[in-house]
Amino acid sequence: MKKMRKTRRKFTSEFKTRVAIEAIKERYTLSELAKRFELHPNQISMWKHEFLEKSSIVFEKKQSKSKEEIIDIDKLYTKIGKLEMERDFLKKNLMRVNLLK
Repeated sequence: MKKMRKTRRKFTSEFKTRVAIEAIKERYTLSELAKRFELHPNQISMWKHEFLEKSSIVFEKKQSKSKEEIIDIDKLYTKIGKLEMERDFLKKNLMRVNLLK
């Protein structure tokens, strides 16, 4: 007879968050929450601890570029292109002047 192996359950981040928040509220004991969510109390404690450790990330400034920064970069690239064209124009004309002398 083969033993049936239990497969590990996978939980979504939303579920973990909901369990962690319930644990933080402390309306129910860990044992009650464990029964309610069908989890081990240690797992709930781990999720609660992880949630509290990483909660400061919510209030950090976002690293994404704003529209103003993107527009400024486009302006700078346009300016670079214009300056390169002017430089090339001046090089050609200086070479022409030097050849005539």
